[in-house]
Amino acid sequence: MNQTSQIAKLLSKLSRAEKAQVLQWVANDLGDAFPGIESRPDISGGEPCIVRTRIPVWVLVQANKLGMSDGDLLQAYPTLRAEDIVNAWGYYRNHREEIDAQIRANEAA
Repeated sequence: MNQTSQIAKLLSKLSRAEKAQVLQWVANDLGDAFPGIESRPDISGGEPCIVRTRIPVWVLVQANKLGMSDGDLLQAYPTLRAEDIVNAWGYYRNHREEIDAQIRANEAA
């Protein structure tokens, strides 16, 4: 039995309150992780990118600031899904200073 199966079996035996506690532990363990966004040193120099792509969040934010709509972004980047755009905007709301600094750095380059 693999770990995922073992965890599922254990979770099925927990009460709702115990499951809520486990969920809280997992959320705390994730720290500042954000759904659909990953930062890896080997992709775009570690800048936060949309998962499954090499598209940095700052690129989408800057394109939006320059007037591109969500629909325009989806057409310009066919690998993106609507949920990726939503995740990018959410990430930006929570990491505005970081993303704005990346935009400034890339404009100066």
